Amino acid sequence: MSIYAIADLHLSTKTADKSMEVFGKRWDGYMERIERNWRHLVKDDDTVIIPGDISWALSLEDAADDLLLIDSLPGKKILGKGNHDYWWSTMKKHNEFFSRIGIHNISFLYNNAYDLGDIIAAGTRGWYIDEDAPNAPENAEYGKLMNREVMRLKTSLTAAKAIQGNSGREIVCFLHFPPIYNGEEITALTDLIEEFGVRRVYYGHIHGKYSLPPVIPHHGVEYRIISADYLEFVPKFVI
Repeated sequence: MSIYAIADLHLSTKTADKSMEVFGKRWDGYMERIERNWRHLVKDDDTVIIPGDISWALSLEDAADDLLLIDSLPGKKILGKGNHDYWWSTMKKHNEFFSRIGIHNISFLYNNAYDLGDIIAAGTRGWYIDEDAPNAPENAEYGKLMNREVMRLKTSLTAAKAIQGNSGREIVCFLHFPPIYNGEEITALTDLIEEFGVRRVYYGHIHGKYSLPPVIPHHGVEYRIISADYLEFVPKFVI
């Protein structure tokens, strides 16, 4: 079994007006490329982690076609929340909706952790580096939102640590937002990551910055970008 990761699919099956193709040639035919590359690479017994910005839909009902597409692809899928996942609801509503429309191979990384054999997956959405970051929502309660994400990451990492026990297996963290970027960091998140012994963090959210190094080392942790356009829509091999 292999594990892959790719963020920022930005699927728009029912929201053609939100297609990412308006952002340049890199995005041309991106939905078809995602599906083609995925089917070529991923096997049924593999797992793919998708940390956020999954669908442009505004509700679960509107996201059905995008989620059914993901479900139809090979492998088990684990979804995290991104800042554009407005369709995201409660876990209870997700599970009821999935049962109703016949989704069987999608689960959620949200206040929990997953035993994936060789690694244990933990993570949360994260948030903007600071309240004045480009595209950060205005009038958002930055401190409250950040504190909530810190607590969610701690909950997830604590669950991962319980799974790990004395096995020595690696805990790998998957975030939507990078906790370190452009010389700045969110120390409340990076301190937690270091405290729990995480050595690899995968993140998305960043688009159009194709000269970024694929790995940014910081205090013994490797921060790896997995935005779909950065990866040219090919899921990234994790282990």
